[in-house]
Amino acid sequence: MNKRYALGLDYGTNSCRSLLVDLETGEELGSSVFPYPSGEMGILTDPRDPSVARQNPQDYLDGMTAIIKGALEQAKKANKQFDPDRVVGIGVDTTGSTPIPVDREGTPLALTEEYKGDLNAQAWLWKDHTAHEEAAQITELAATMHPEYLAKCGGTYSSEWFWSKILRLKRVAPGVFAAAHSFVEHCDWIPAVLTGNTDPNRVARSICAAGHKAMFHPAWGGLPARKFLEQLDPGLAALRDRLYSRALTSDQLAGRLSPNWAKKLGLKAGIAVATGAFDAHMGAVGAGVKEGTLVKILGTSTCDLMIHPNQNALADVPGLCGIVDGSVLPGYYGLEAGQSAVGDIFLWFVNNLVPDSYGATPAAKFESMEKALAALKPGETGLLALDWNNGNRTILTDVRLSGMIIGQTLHTKAHEIYRALIEATAFGALTIINRLEEYGVKVEEVINTGGLAVKNATLMQIYADVIGRPMKVSRSEQTCALGAAIFGAMAAGAVECGFDSIQDAQRVLCRVRDTVYEPDRRHHSTYARLYSLYRQMHDSFGTTQWSGRVSHVMKELIAIREEQRLA
Repeated sequence: MNKRYALGLDYGTNSCRSLLVDLETGEELGSSVFPYPSGEMGILTDPRDPSVARQNPQDYLDGMTAIIKGALEQAKKANKQFDPDRVVGIGVDTTGSTPIPVDREGTPLALTEEYKGDLNAQAWLWKDHTAHEEAAQITELAATMHPEYLAKCGGTYSSEWFWSKILRLKRVAPGVFAAAHSFVEHCDWIPAVLTGNTDPNRVARSICAAGHKAMFHPAWGGLPARKFLEQLDPGLAALRDRLYSRALTSDQLAGRLSPNWAKKLGLKAGIAVATGAFDAHMGAVGAGVKEGTLVKILGTSTCDLMIHPNQNALADVPGLCGIVDGSVLPGYYGLEAGQSAVGDIFLWFVNNLVPDSYGATPAAKFESMEKALAALKPGETGLLALDWNNGNRTILTDVRLSGMIIGQTLHTKAHEIYRALIEATAFGALTIINRLEEYGVKVEEVINTGGLAVKNATLMQIYADVIGRPMKVSRSEQTCALGAAIFGAMAAGAVECGFDSIQDAQRVLCRVRDTVYEPDRRHHSTYARLYSLYRQMHDSFGTTQWSGRVSHVMKELIAIREEQRLA
């Protein structure tokens, strides 16, 4: 009779999913997935511009109903004693920055008759990179007027983030911008819908979204100064007054489940709905993040999250996606880094370049390639790749960079290229760790989560060998949704959820798997040589400060290849 449950909703790039968790035992009672039906795998694109990536907000609403009902139905089938009235809270995570233009009532313009088919009126997905020119302009102006803005977001403002997207929208679709009363992040809009409070002036805004993507910081009174925005465009300065001046951590209440949505979903009206946040940040909590732990969310892209006590000094770290107080856990700075494409690179490769001799389906191709590449030694392919097929998020923060593979011969096989691409993403991950430690943030352990971490043992071993640290894997396959559920529970309060703190909840709900991927020291030694070549290519193509030569790289790759084949 005293059972308590929480629901986590995880809105990803191609689908959304739910997780219903028992707060006493940590048992995951139900989980449902809803692939977004609009566009290509849920993404609205433009054949004229490969940088366009938008989403239909209707998919978010349809998905919310489907995944919550699906999780509840699973729980009822598994346990006839399950009572949905014992669900105490709901938490929500989404991609970001994914801003949505809304009217005065908070209705997305894309859901109105006038703008239903307008690509610019849709949600601007995190991976939309059309605003690269605007991002560069924001970076240049901030460097002159307010360098402190840049110091808190790694030194460069990104096209993936809030203000660059809004400025881009105003320039390419001034009519849509004029029709938008305000803009609401996806992670703020879903809790607003659930609580029946979509008024843009009253919506609970996430410190995670505000701090990492919208230059929000208490040191300068919240959002960027009006004069700064006016220099970019007077329309942005006027918009500032219709946004927000307060942002909340995710343990705070966004509101209570409205009677309307409670009836639709089969839940009790009035249960807690937590303030939203981004998927990776809640995923870090669901993976058991603590001081010294780097949580790596491995998916289409990656996000790397760490925390640091907010009472301890912390240097600004160039190249990071921001350092924000409370963005992961209350009382801690959240440090965000990541790679713009990882799983996306592998999927692009198998869908476009891998011959059918490896299998009839993408899944079969991945399986046969993994078997073949697992037999190879580090360096045996003679290949080296750069993992920038969707730009570089950290540490270069440059979406105009692209991927590269060198060392190919007439004998190169597809599985060898696949291994080189995996190694490239591992080298990118090591570059992030090195930058963190260079600025005094010690990485004592790495916990991986996401589909790649669970399903690809060879990838995990390569990561361990490259990074030189054990790779742990979260027990839950739904750590983002689990983190959201934890925040949903905490927003309900200690009496309702049974936990005094988030750390108490983590001790019960967050665990790692028995298998730990230990680095092979011989392999790590070879990868150290390859990483040195990677960094030379990384710096020569990615920075303007680098001076040197690269004529030796191919020859050294050949030398390493021959050594490994003869060993």
